Amino acid sequence: MTTDASADSSAAATQPFLSLQGIRKAYPGVVALTAFSMNVYPGEVIGLVGENGAGKSTLMKILGGVIAPEAGTITIDGVERPALSVGDSMRAGIAFVHQELNLFDNLDVAANVYMSREPLRAGFLKLVDNRRQHEMVAPLLKRLGANFGPATPVARLSLAQQQMVEIAKALSVEARLVILDEPSSSLPISETERLLEVIRGLKSQGISVIFISHRLHEIEAVADRVVVLRDGKLAGTLDRAEISHDRMVKLMIGRDLKVQTAPPARPPGEVALKVVDVQTSTYPTKRINLELRSGEILGIAGLVGSGRTELARAVFGVDRIYGGSFELGGAAFSPRHTSQAVERGLFLVPEDRKGAGLLLDLAISHNISLPDLRKYARNFMVSPGAEDKTAETQRRNLGIKAPQVSTKAANLSGGNQQKVVLAKWLAMSPKVMILDEPTRGIDIGAKAEIYKLMRGLADAGVAVMMISSDMEEVIGVSDRIAVMHEGRISGTLNPDQFSEENVLQLAVGKPLQQGEAA
Repeated sequence: MTTDASADSSAAATQPFLSLQGIRKAYPGVVALTAFSMNVYPGEVIGLVGENGAGKSTLMKILGGVIAPEAGTITIDGVERPALSVGDSMRAGIAFVHQELNLFDNLDVAANVYMSREPLRAGFLKLVDNRRQHEMVAPLLKRLGANFGPATPVARLSLAQQQMVEIAKALSVEARLVILDEPSSSLPISETERLLEVIRGLKSQGISVIFISHRLHEIEAVADRVVVLRDGKLAGTLDRAEISHDRMVKLMIGRDLKVQTAPPARPPGEVALKVVDVQTSTYPTKRINLELRSGEILGIAGLVGSGRTELARAVFGVDRIYGGSFELGGAAFSPRHTSQAVERGLFLVPEDRKGAGLLLDLAISHNISLPDLRKYARNFMVSPGAEDKTAETQRRNLGIKAPQVSTKAANLSGGNQQKVVLAKWLAMSPKVMILDEPTRGIDIGAKAEIYKLMRGLADAGVAVMMISSDMEEVIGVSDRIAVMHEGRISGTLNPDQFSEENVLQLAVGKPLQQGEAA
């Protein structure tokens, strides 16, 4: 292991086309980066890892020209400068694929890929040449193995498919360096493998890749070198032969981390939520049957598009159902609005935390109190003191990294935003908690905290349903696993049946051998 990123040995015979030396950036009360140095060589894949708040986002903004460092130099092709503008970054061939999507859902795929760079027809009006634009985008989608075309409206795409559009957008420029920020966070295994092949293809063409991911096994699979950030500083680098899960974790958090998912404190209790022959809008001809018991964590696995999120939205009253029924605590339950679910103690932590879980312009305290304002009312007026007291308790309990509870949600990292979404429901004593991709975009240390929290909820008698595309997570955290395929439960696995092979077989609609699935 090396501790100086400027001493890279992966491409000693080649000059770096991009070099960062002594970079520093501070915000009020927080030093985001200090004395950070890194070289990027042509055609190498750098895995960039670190906990939320380690400085990765700040580094990406500096490379994109969005913010300027306060100290240090950036050298591109031998030309040294104190900072980059957005134009400098684009002209240097630096392209980004951000974790949070930045698409226009009222336009088709091709229009999003070439937004502001549209091919134009000849003539006075200079209209967009849609046919040519579609022809330009088609090979990019084919290269990614996408199952949709250039003319597909983005509004019709799943979250995973929209992520593919973002990647196609980055590939559409003459990129020399592609920075992928958690690109696989919402992708199923099959699409993730395709993404890793795309990364290898970029490398073979001499294109450099900075791959940011909390899924460390993906870093192990493709990285030539790993650069680790901790508290705004370079914690160390690992050459290809040194890369391992344990070494990356130790550099990220400064200690060994042994995540052990504790077994249930006691057998599960009564059925808390029962789903009987439910038909959702996505698969109106298929029926879902499911039981979730108090005190258990039920993992919901399946490929993206299998109907997992649609089931969660239907139970929570976001979407209507086309048939079937629900029971909550043994009583009939037919939510026509989310408020009815909330009143019964059934809560949903959505997959899209920014779009559906938070009001980004509001403070942490206001986001936490918003679902239950009556609790904080004094003489028909909301008491800021009562809000702050609850929020401060949740901030400490969940380890939300923020200087104060008045901090806006928009100013938090993705992992801390997710904790705020959890906090608002935990403040209301849940009976049934549905978590859709609860650790998407969260670092390994925070994941361990979320897993511990989920187990604590189950041990306290809360029924927990966890939807996840992370196979390791589903197998490691769940007490039972229900697998969905095209709008129905294709099988349920008990702990002695847990394996990636069994989950995948059910996920693609193939039944297990008799006796293998419950």
